Amino acid sequence: MAEDKTPTPVSEAEQTQAAAAEAEVKPTPARRKKAKRSVSHGQVHVLATFNNTIITVTDSKGNTISTASAGASGFRGSKKGTAYAAQVASEKAIQTAKQNHGLSKADVFIKGIGQGRDAAVRTLISEKINVDMIRDVTGVPHGGTRPRKARRT
Repeated sequence: MAEDKTPTPVSEAEQTQAAAAEAEVKPTPARRKKAKRSVSHGQVHVLATFNNTIITVTDSKGNTISTASAGASGFRGSKKGTAYAAQVASEKAIQTAKQNHGLSKADVFIKGIGQGRDAAVRTLISEKINVDMIRDVTGVPHGGTRPRKARRT
């Protein structure tokens, strides 16, 4: 006679294991590791505004190695524009560049009129980075904006 094929009770764990076995697992393509560039001489760009300070470390061609800002370093509101916030951001960017790329010498380009200008450069020197050149690249208006209309009395 024909055997009776009644399903046997199966626990939830066994059901999920069976479902996982049935689902096909696609192998992910292997990604190559990005080769770390060794950059001994680079550039440090400091943008010091009244509200924030942004530090960008690049190689000699201008390709970004690391970046940090006062806001990304945990400062909020009016504290982002302080010299201490610029110091912390500068330390963060320089440490990353030194560890990952071996930065030892740098040219410094400073833009802006915020409090973080001097603090960022002082931090570079304290982090044992040889500063070859410091250049101020702050934009200067040629003629400026249009003056207000003449006052009538």
